[in-house]
Order: sequence, then C-alpha cells, then structure tokens
Amino acid sequence: MTKLLDVIGREKEIKLLQSIVESPKSEFLAVYGRRRVGKTYLLREFFEYRFDFQISGLANAGTTQQLFNFHTALARQSSLRFEAQPENWLLAFQRLMDHLETLETGKKKVVFFDEMPWFDTKGSDFVMGLEHFWNSWASNRKDVLLIACGSAASWMMNVLISHPGGLHNRITQKMKIEPFCLKEVESMLARKGGVLDRYQIVQLYMVLGGIPYYLEAVKPELSATQNIQALFFDKAAFLKNEFFNLYRSLFKRHELYEKVVEVLSTRTYGLRRSEIVKLSGISSGGTLSKVLADLEESGFIASYISLDEKNKNTVYRLSDYYTSFYFRFIKDSPYRGEGAWVNLLDNPAHRAWEGFTFEQVCLDHIPQIKKALGIQGVLSKEAAWKGGADGQSAQIDLLIDRRDQVINLCEAKFSLGKFAIDKSYAEKLRNKIHIFKTAGKTKKAVFLTMITTYGIEKNPHAAALVQNEVVMDDLFA
Repeated sequence: MTKLLDVIGREKEIKLLQSIVESPKSEFLAVYGRRRVGKTYLLREFFEYRFDFQISGLANAGTTQQLFNFHTALARQSSLRFEAQPENWLLAFQRLMDHLETLETGKKKVVFFDEMPWFDTKGSDFVMGLEHFWNSWASNRKDVLLIACGSAASWMMNVLISHPGGLHNRITQKMKIEPFCLKEVESMLARKGGVLDRYQIVQLYMVLGGIPYYLEAVKPELSATQNIQALFFDKAAFLKNEFFNLYRSLFKRHELYEKVVEVLSTRTYGLRRSEIVKLSGISSGGTLSKVLADLEESGFIASYISLDEKNKNTVYRLSDYYTSFYFRFIKDSPYRGEGAWVNLLDNPAHRAWEGFTFEQVCLDHIPQIKKALGIQGVLSKEAAWKGGADGQSAQIDLLIDRRDQVINLCEAKFSLGKFAIDKSYAEKLRNKIHIFKTAGKTKKAVFLTMITTYGIEKNPHAAALVQNEVVMDDLFA
C-alpha cells in the first residue's frame, strides 16, 4: 500500500486497514463518523483510489434512481455488459458477484459502498440484497473486502452493525473516524503553509473543530480572525449555510435533531434529560432516546455521567463546534458583512463564548491533560457535576476521578496572557471546592487544576489554591 504521505494522523486506522487487507479471510468493514470528518478521503488514499468496485449513494434519491446509479457504476467498472438496469437489489448484488468473479485471484477484491445508508430507500430490498451478497457468497470466500461507509451513524449502528436480522454479527471490523485533535490540526495547517501560532489555532478550533473539510478551507495567509470572517460572515461565506446541509442529509426527522441541539446551545454547561424534555417539548421516551443516541454517535453532542453514575443525572452537552458557533453567531444574528467578526472581538458575548468553548476544547483533549498531569497510566473516569450545599450551588465541567484516590477539579480559562487569580475569583474557587466536597461526600483528595493558555500568575491566591497547572501547549501533545 501507499505510504500515505498526504494523510494527517490516522495511524491506528491505517494499521487496522493494513491488517484487514492481509487477513486470510473475507472481511466486512463498517466505517462511520461525523459528516465531513474525512472517512472517504482516508479510504481512497489508503487504497490509492483503486477499488474492484466502488459506488457512492445518492442523497434524497428513490430506489429507481439508486439502482440506475448502481447500473451505470457497474457498467463503467466491469467487463461484463448488462442491457437494462436491475429491477431490485437482489439482482443488482447478483451482478456484482458476477463482476467480481471475473477478476484475478490471489488478492483481496475490494468493494467500497460510500454513503451506504442512502441506498436503503423506503420500501427497497437493499438490506436483503446486501445480506444475500455477504451471507451466501462473500463470507464463503477468503478474498473479499466489503467496505460500508456512512455518515448516518443511526443507520450504520442500528441497521448494519447491530442488525438483529441476517446481518447480525456479520460485521467483522468497525472503524469510527474521529475529528482531528489540536496536534493534527496544527500539522494540517502547517502543510498548507500556515504560520499561525497555537493561540490562533485554538481560536480556529473553537469554530471549526477538528473537521478536515472545514480546515481545508482555511487560507494560510490569513489570520484566524480573517479566516473566520471569510468563512462565516462575508457575502459568499463558505460555511454560512452548512447547518442545513449537515443535519438534513443525516437525519430523516431532522427537525427533532435540530431542536435538541438548539436547546443545548442555550445552556453552555449542558442539560439533563429531564431538562431537555422541558425545553424542547419532545416527550421523554424512545424517540428522544434515539435522537440523543444518534446525535452522540454522530459526534454532535457528548454525554457526561455524574459521579453517582445515575442515568437521570447524566449531562448532555453540545460538543460540535460548528453547531455551537452557528447558533451563537449565525442563526438570527445581526452580525453580517464586512468586518462583522472583527467588531465582535471585544464584545462580552464573544468573550463569554471563548471562555466556555475553550472548556469544550479541554473536554476533547482529556488524554493530553492526563499526560500533562503525569497520570496517563492511572485509570480514571471523567464526569460533569452540579449540586448544592449550605444554600449555595456549583457546577463543574470536568472532574477527573482517579483510581489513586484523587479527584482533579479542572477550571479552564482562555486569555491573551497569564491568568491572574484575584481575591474575588479565589473566593469563588474555595466555595466551589467546598460545595463539591460537602455535597459530593467524597473522601478523596481534591486537587484544583487550572487549564489556561499561558499559565497562571504566581501570587498568594494561586499558591494557596492550585495543585496542578496545564497550559495550552500541553493540549498539542
């Protein structure tokens, strides 16, 4: 295989793909992940754009159109000739078997269905045809690699990976493609010729996340501020209407999913399920459970279990950076046109957004934080917490509850220079620690851990309160 010089990161995924290619048996690989995360790009690069059969589903198309798409794709890629398009998927997959049997032996026959969920149109026999292809033919051979790729995580998980019917336990490998971490974003921007420092890279990350498709649009000669202006606020902004494409291409009842993420966007610290029900108007039941599961599996929200591990206290938080930015500054926003983002930089709303979004960046880089703390080998669970004691309440975004009888209570602060803990903030921190210890009834040691851009100023307040420091550079490890 290629050395993949153009692929950033993805070391574990590449290693898995290599082992699958070298496997002595047929393999059925399911590849899924958030839309725009680079699934198709990775597979094409790994296989050097050479497949024994490849096809991509058509968005919002019917069965007849999907079968026509299959017929023309097979006509281009096969030496066999079929006069008319197949009437159903059973016949379509039979033709695919015929095509693959004409190919040379001795190597894996790689079949790539991109955006597979789109083929499963209402009333079609696509899943039946797929089951028949795998169960009666491919799995009885040693030389087939069937790759099912899709962004609709609900379909990938419920219809394919956990299917109770003929495909039950038939998936031999699965691979979830995650967004880039800060280190990988830095590598990608450097390859584009960018010279942004890490502070500006974090600013971009807080808007675009680690989504390669979005990052590819970043212009290396512009600052983070200029790029955000161009991508969201200029007249022909590249990402201005991305929200509508994003959710409507993934979810059939997209309005439910959009409502949940909109509700979560109004609460920076997240919501419990009961609170989502109250604010969204969606009744608590199977529908909401499916919506929450789909959004989490697709990478748009994250759930943080409470320390008491009670499901009712699980906090759901909007974790997709683009979606959060959209609701904060794009949807129904007066900020438009030239200079809109620049004029927002000293706005209190902007400073508040930077603060809580940096907290999300920290939540997405817990392995790097643990490494900086020297506890990467210590088993831990990460939790959100909110509670009250002595007539006061407190909320904590990140607790690292360690097996070695220590809890890191993490506070994240995004600033242009060293962060100073003054008398007022010191008192607030003391109250938060007291409330947590009292209400949480923990017997573990509680270490206040400050996560900042450039560190904290050394003063008596910091010396008395802070046990651990993590700085922005640590997040790039």
